[in-house]
Amino acid sequence: MLQDVAVHSADTPTPDQLDPSAMRAQYRAEGLAEAELAPSPYDQFARWFKEAATSGLHEPNAMVVSTADAAGRPSSRTVLLKRFDEHGFVFFTNYGSRKGRDLAENPHVSLLFPWHPLARQVIVTGTAARIGRDETAAYFRTRPHGSQLGAWASDQSAPVASRTELERAWNDLAARYPEGEQVPAPPHWGGVRVVAETVEFWQGRENRLHDRLRYERESGGEGWSVVRLAP
Repeated sequence: MLQDVAVHSADTPTPDQLDPSAMRAQYRAEGLAEAELAPSPYDQFARWFKEAATSGLHEPNAMVVSTADAAGRPSSRTVLLKRFDEHGFVFFTNYGSRKGRDLAENPHVSLLFPWHPLARQVIVTGTAARIGRDETAAYFRTRPHGSQLGAWASDQSAPVASRTELERAWNDLAARYPEGEQVPAPPHWGGVRVVAETVEFWQGRENRLHDRLRYERESGGEGWSVVRLAP
């Protein structure tokens, strides 16, 4: 008697491959010791960011930005980091978007850099504030022409009737501001700087004994202390 045989092609996932509880990866990366850390979290971030960028990781500046409204309802989305230094981490957005409205009501924010291929994460908590209009205008001029028009065409986070309506708005702007003509920065669009209160560097290790070293701003805001967290 012939028996039924389950055949899985290379493109067909097995049941285990679709079961989250069966998905496991063993981390074997070198660890992160306190003695190896830079004096400030921004310097340490610069080290890891350089390694992420030179590793070939796709969009190493992609980060998950988590906000909460005045009632504490959270929301998260992926945003691109555009600048960082000892003053904080900067990204750009429509101030009328959900994250923009959240930050106007509640400036507390979390940033997560998920560098999975390197078995690394960086988690930032801090407070957000808008940057100056001169800074925003200077960055806006560096954006591709189509992206400049997109900042005007999209009422970010608001309902839109159709894709056609969105593209019509963009095409109308393209006719008004043809390629090569300067597009002004929208007044409702600009930069946000997150000033860190804590920055955690997470390094995956074998047997789930990960290294978690967190910089915490000392009282007075003049320096940093480092604490090791259990994985």
